[in-house]
Amino acid sequence: MPDPLPRLVAALVDRYRLERELGQGGMATVYLAEDLKHDRKVAVKVLRPELAAVIGAERFLAEIKTTANLQHPHILPLFDSGAADSFLFYVMPYVEGISLRDRMTREKQLPINESVRIASEIAGALDYAHRHGVIHRDIKPENILLHDGSALVADFGIALAASKAGTRMTETGMSLGTPQYMSPEQAMGERELDARSDVYALGCVTYEMLTGEPPFSGPTAQAIVAKVMTSEPTDATVLRKTIPLHVADAVHTALQKLPADRFASAAEFAAALVGQTGSITTRTLPRRTREPRSAARLPLLLLVAATAAIAAWGWLRPQATPNQPVRRYAIDVAGDAAIDPNVTGGLALSRDGERLAYVGRSATGVEQIWVRDRNQLHARPIPGTDQANSLAFSPDGKQLAFITFGPLALKVVPVDGGSPVIVGDTALGAGGTAWGQDGFLYLAGGYDGKRGIVRVPVNGGAPVPVTVIDTASHALAHIYPSLLPNGRGLLFSVWYGPTRPSEGDIAVADLKTGRFEVLVRGVRARYAAPGQLLVVRADGSLVAIPFDQERLTMTGPPVPVLTGVAVSSGFVADLAISEEGTLVYYAGQPGNVSEEVRPVWVTRDGQMSAVDSGWTINRPFNGGLSLSPDGHRLAVAIAGDRTADIWIKQLDHGPLSRLTFEEFLKYRPTWTPDGRDVTYIVDPGNNNASAYRKRADGSGAPELLFKSDRGLAEAFWSRDARWLVVRVTVPTRDILALMPGVDSVPTPIVASTRFDERAATLSPDGRFIAYMSDESGQDEIYVRPFPNSDDGRWQLSTAGGSEPLWSHGGQEVFYRTPAGQMMAAPVVTTPSFTSGAPRPLFATTGYARSPGNRAYDVTPDDQRFIMLRSLDDAAARPPAQLVLVDNWFEELTTKLRQP
Repeated sequence: MPDPLPRLVAALVDRYRLERELGQGGMATVYLAEDLKHDRKVAVKVLRPELAAVIGAERFLAEIKTTANLQHPHILPLFDSGAADSFLFYVMPYVEGISLRDRMTREKQLPINESVRIASEIAGALDYAHRHGVIHRDIKPENILLHDGSALVADFGIALAASKAGTRMTETGMSLGTPQYMSPEQAMGERELDARSDVYALGCVTYEMLTGEPPFSGPTAQAIVAKVMTSEPTDATVLRKTIPLHVADAVHTALQKLPADRFASAAEFAAALVGQTGSITTRTLPRRTREPRSAARLPLLLLVAATAAIAAWGWLRPQATPNQPVRRYAIDVAGDAAIDPNVTGGLALSRDGERLAYVGRSATGVEQIWVRDRNQLHARPIPGTDQANSLAFSPDGKQLAFITFGPLALKVVPVDGGSPVIVGDTALGAGGTAWGQDGFLYLAGGYDGKRGIVRVPVNGGAPVPVTVIDTASHALAHIYPSLLPNGRGLLFSVWYGPTRPSEGDIAVADLKTGRFEVLVRGVRARYAAPGQLLVVRADGSLVAIPFDQERLTMTGPPVPVLTGVAVSSGFVADLAISEEGTLVYYAGQPGNVSEEVRPVWVTRDGQMSAVDSGWTINRPFNGGLSLSPDGHRLAVAIAGDRTADIWIKQLDHGPLSRLTFEEFLKYRPTWTPDGRDVTYIVDPGNNNASAYRKRADGSGAPELLFKSDRGLAEAFWSRDARWLVVRVTVPTRDILALMPGVDSVPTPIVASTRFDERAATLSPDGRFIAYMSDESGQDEIYVRPFPNSDDGRWQLSTAGGSEPLWSHGGQEVFYRTPAGQMMAAPVVTTPSFTSGAPRPLFATTGYARSPGNRAYDVTPDDQRFIMLRSLDDAAARPPAQLVLVDNWFEELTTKLRQP
């Protein structure tokens, strides 16, 4: 039979250069190859010819498309797929590591903690895939890759495609699945498998990691299948007595013959592995008893405890004991990273007060989580936590939960080393996180006026509602969850958004019923062990209110106990309290940072002048400002009493007139190229948003341009008015474009399931699009051809960049740096795109900025910028300070006793 390799090499020669064979399996051969377009190493998996013939190219490509959309840190992503000559193939990253099979062959039995961690990571990947309608069907050690110790599940594609081939598979003598890891229903030939079949296979893999052998083995496949159907596996604790009983019970439940007796989801299995609540099958196998701890070990344990107590002295403070002096420290982070007190939930303290976590920006401009142990002089960055917010320590202080953008996801990371793991990726809001003793993470369900606080299992799973927003109150979100120590109730803040920006309400929810009651006005609340409800108010003061956590009621009047807590944007305030009385908070000037801003002109060399000295935006600027093509009018979005609307200002000293009056939020105004209309977004919530345009003089009814069920954050026109460029926000921020009246669906321009693309701007000739993306780990500015964006890509910024804007002359792209500079990058678009070294224009400190779009515009001659200047003059204010107070309960008790 002729060697097929030369044909394969020839078929892929224009895309991939095959270097060597990496291995063969029952269904495919894997080759190491060079991706010629992207200059990277990849693994090309080529189906066996007989399997390719059974599946067929059309079915294979259709099913592989489903798996291409699975994006999870523990799922090996799919780069490419296709048919070439008679070959069917797909392309994955080349992972420089080993498979789980390789490691098990080498070590036989894995450490128990390692086994549980790897199984939990696999379970997280499977749960994510199951929630997206994909069953793997072939989980086995060979399909689990280990990269830097973390698990990556591979081969979703072949299993899914082969499963659709039906009886044609058996006609070739091939079968899907491996006998040792087949669920009984799969071994019986059931076609309709669900998540519980994968749970069974993962139970087999976990059993083998722990014991060194699969649950069932035999000389032939038929013998193994017979045991799968009729026999019970040996109790794992008999083969390895150190296996914790809850781990063995979890594996035993996963291996039940009947699907109904197993865990309903991979997330439940993962939770049971770490001893959290879950459905555990009662075992009929003999149980072994635990040996009692030797009394002789007690002195040693006491010595260890004493040593630990001495070592806990950190940052020059003694342990909190009665009548100890109260001590305050300004935590110096100058040698670590600049703190950012404007990040929602950007501060966390472990329950024992020994670890502090905060969000800070390093000297290179990367904003991430930093952790400082009390016995260390400096903080250390936590890799993989870029753009983090909403921090929360685990009860034991060994892990951190956080929310990150790019895309929006809830993650958990080990503090002492390890990669972050996604545990939630849908319907979440960046509004603070609480880690409960019950194995759940509590967080905001999104800023859409529909969902309140939700909870997500620590090991992953779908969000479950805890509170429901009272829509009649015009609340936009429930944020800042904080659990009461007795586990009975949940404190949270009711946020009204731009409709009531100065302060929200503090509420408490009964976790048994989900009902909640508003208690008092405030920004954020926490419970303190002396029986006090601590509430941060909008003026930066902290009050203590007696609170009964059993009855969930306040029992006395508020008492002022502290001033000078930094509050920004009307609702961002951070403070944390340990169980033994350590307080940490961001301190700023007393009172809230003003929301008032004044539009100003700024020249290219930084000279500032007022647009209209009598005009101040004294309500929150709600996103977006745009100069008309002639530079004589300004469109802005400003919050009102119950909504936010678009306003038109005649420059410089003309009137300010309201353009929109309809219900719901309106934002991101942009002008049509002829200057007659203003395009803007109307957002009723729940990820439904639409782009409209309306005559700038207010006449006529708004015209619907585009309706989205993926959220909508930007909409603007190309210079020739043919293309409408939009940015959607769910599940990721992607840039799309359409020709209204021609296209029924938009065309993806820059759309990635892994990264966030934002703040798009078109060149005046319409041939190129600039945008910001976090694909490098931090936001940078990139340029692509438009609308055929796959024809090239160029990076303009070199040390971070945001809010790009193409000049009217077409020869520059402006953008802002994390260090606070307005930059101008010289560009040429004809005959092809080239760019030069960016040069700084002026400092942007003190001017409003926006994380996802522009908070400035430029005049038609490109000589002046219109920007928003805070009336508080941020440049003149001292930076927020991180303050730690030891034995603060002593001070609190003293103030509560005062008449």
